[in-house]
Amino acid sequence: MDVILPQLGETVTEATITSWLVPVGGSVALDEPLYEVSTDKVDSEVPSPAAGILVEIFVEEGETIGVGTRLAVIQDSAPGGSIDETIDTVPLQGDISNVQADEQADPSTSPYDDRVTSPVVRRLIVEHGLDVTTIIGTGEAGRITRRDVLDAAGGTGEGVDEPDVATRPPDDDHIPFDNIRRRTADHMVRSKATSAHVYTSIEVDYERIEHLRSAYQDAWKTAEGFSLTYLPFIVRAFCEAAREFPRVNASIEGESLVVHAEFNVGLAVDLDFKGLVAPIVRNASGRGLRPLAREIRDLATRARSKRLEPDEILGGTFTITNMGPFGTFMTLPIINQPQVAILATDSIRKKPVALEGPDGDDLIAVHPIGVLALTWDHRAFDGAYAATFLRTIRDILETRDWESELR
Repeated sequence: MDVILPQLGETVTEATITSWLVPVGGSVALDEPLYEVSTDKVDSEVPSPAAGILVEIFVEEGETIGVGTRLAVIQDSAPGGSIDETIDTVPLQGDISNVQADEQADPSTSPYDDRVTSPVVRRLIVEHGLDVTTIIGTGEAGRITRRDVLDAAGGTGEGVDEPDVATRPPDDDHIPFDNIRRRTADHMVRSKATSAHVYTSIEVDYERIEHLRSAYQDAWKTAEGFSLTYLPFIVRAFCEAAREFPRVNASIEGESLVVHAEFNVGLAVDLDFKGLVAPIVRNASGRGLRPLAREIRDLATRARSKRLEPDEILGGTFTITNMGPFGTFMTLPIINQPQVAILATDSIRKKPVALEGPDGDDLIAVHPIGVLALTWDHRAFDGAYAATFLRTIRDILETRDWESELR
């Protein structure tokens, strides 16, 4: 069966194959992740369209191809035959006969000593015509590494004139940007060059919300299967505040401010420190606390497992980045173009606060306090607008009757 690059989203016309998750000759089950693909919107794993043996790959890692391109061939296992029997008929890719011959050779006659255990290292030694006995190994127990072979090939060609390992300075690690890192870098630099970034922040007292979370957490977790966090409350508060201050839910097009009718809130999700993606909660203003929490959970889970559709990160009108789980005090994020504002939610910690008692006297209490930081584009509105918008979010979080939505 031919493996074809599918339509990954309504607006996606091409993609880059970033990695094959099953090698040639390997078996794959129906819907098992087969390869990883990167578009200009999102990285995702693509499931296999059939079960069988991956017998041939036509598109190598790093190649960019259009939708509908033939990527590979999956061969059904022969009826009654084993996977091992089927693999014997699989054609090999590339000229790797030297490596295979070396790996299968009798150890007593092999030109490699026990310091060489990697097929990649063996291939490099053959390609550069090096004598393995003259290469100095810097790996554990004297193992020859890829760097050792390249150093030998680029220096004397023999490796015998290299400085002593103990005196050799460590090499810097050059890590090429992958697709998601390049896209993030381009987008962030362009945003800083485009928008007049301004930062405004405010402290929020989460005492009432924390009491509710504590009271309803067990029942919530039993019913929903996950914990109730602060984020759904913040999304709900944003939507209510933005109805009064609609310019924060807007984009700039040319010399016009486009105020959006819908509240499509992007939620930045960290991908194991390898990048960010912001899946969209669509029509967030029409959602109650419980359905909002469910969708936030679902989007974050699928983002981390690379199961988002490209169209699920398109069309955002406002972005929230939640740094709270990492223990931050205040984050000043970069605007997600062409939006005009982004809200950062940082960690919520117990702090002493001054309160007014029933008789007007001052009291000190310990409450959970967190900072909300808004980055906004000065082209869209001014400081008083931004500050009052933040104050409105704070008032909603601190005074709203949330219990009615948790019962």
